[in-house]
Amino acid sequence: MKTTKATKSTPVKPVEKPVAKKAAKKAAKKVTPTTGKTTGVAKKATATIKKAAAASKKAAPAKAAAKKTAPAQAAPKKAIVESHAALVRRARRINRELAEVYPYAHPELDFENPFQLVIATVLSAQTTDLRVNQTTPGLFAKYPTPEDLAAANPEEVEEILRPTGFFRAKTKSVIGLSKALVEDFGGEVPGRLEDLVKLPGVGRKTAFVVLGNAFGRPGITVDTHFGRLVRRWQWTDETDPDKVEAAVGALFPKSEWTMLSHHVIFHGRRICHARKPACGACPIAPLCPAYGEGETDPEKARKLLKYEKGGFPGQRLNPPQSYLDAGGIPAPPLGAG
Repeated sequence: MKTTKATKSTPVKPVEKPVAKKAAKKAAKKVTPTTGKTTGVAKKATATIKKAAAASKKAAPAKAAAKKTAPAQAAPKKAIVESHAALVRRARRINRELAEVYPYAHPELDFENPFQLVIATVLSAQTTDLRVNQTTPGLFAKYPTPEDLAAANPEEVEEILRPTGFFRAKTKSVIGLSKALVEDFGGEVPGRLEDLVKLPGVGRKTAFVVLGNAFGRPGITVDTHFGRLVRRWQWTDETDPDKVEAAVGALFPKSEWTMLSHHVIFHGRRICHARKPACGACPIAPLCPAYGEGETDPEKARKLLKYEKGGFPGQRLNPPQSYLDAGGIPAPPLGAG
């Protein structure tokens, strides 16, 4: 009888520090004693290795591509590093550019005298100048002087001021303001900052509006548009209105303060909007560190323009002639649109 020799299997030397990848490769090399074919487990191990290698090759270019495309997707806000002198030059150039774009810039509250302006400015809190301008004709027709408004029935005034919002608080302010004018200033609006801020409902912002536009005395009006734009332009990072006023005032001659306020506010209402600025239609884009936060395509940007540049009326029912000559359109009266 022939003796069948037993198939000898090659002994596997123990690995002192097995590594997953090496172990998988060794498993892939194991064959059955009878067929010499790769086992199912070995096939799976081999497939796993191939998949891992392929995934690793794909992952590397993907990571590199992600690094290259990240800045284009994020478009982070540029931080300008400049000296104080450079900041002054850039800020003043922006104001000059805006003066050319808005040569007719003006306060967008209708008024005929200091009393009407101080009342209208107090009423403009938490509403638009347009809504105030649509409301004050009825108020001033019934109460043309501080004496008349001081003696008014609060309920009747509330009804007139209802469209402006917060009408009860505003009624209390304008009646109290009128009484203070009669009792302390002979029925005349004072022309000094320290006197104006003593009046009910009058803060520095309102006082500077009155001083600059009714008395011709320079002042910076820090409303929501002004504060938003000067931070966007990196003139200051302050958020407190008084600190914004001080920081921006230091960049300009005092004689320019009033018109500067008008230029910035006009630009904020018409082009440099809060949510979607029309960057592609902005005349000061090369000077703006925030360029790119809004729509940069010129055609799409032009569709975002508001007020007279977009075919819409401005805030005033009775705007200055210079505004009308430049193509501006008066606002409609209350109830007309």
